[in-house]
Amino acid sequence: MKTLYDVQQFLKEYGTIIYIGDRLADLQLMEEELKELYQSQLIETKDYQSAILLIRSEITKELERRKG
Repeated sequence: MKTLYDVQQFLKEYGTIIYIGDRLADLQLMEEELKELYQSQLIETKDYQSAILLIRSEITKELERRKG
């Protein structure tokens, strides 16, 4: 996975589509969903790690953007 879009498509494979309209909330929900999938042993460790890194990076960017 290289982009947030890739993470969204990955979650879609498991029947999860997240869109609230607030980017930060969307990212946080994606992170929670990935944790649940990983803890349920439905996804591989490498997929979990790369997706979480991407999401956390996007969360950091969003927080910086909101600071202005």
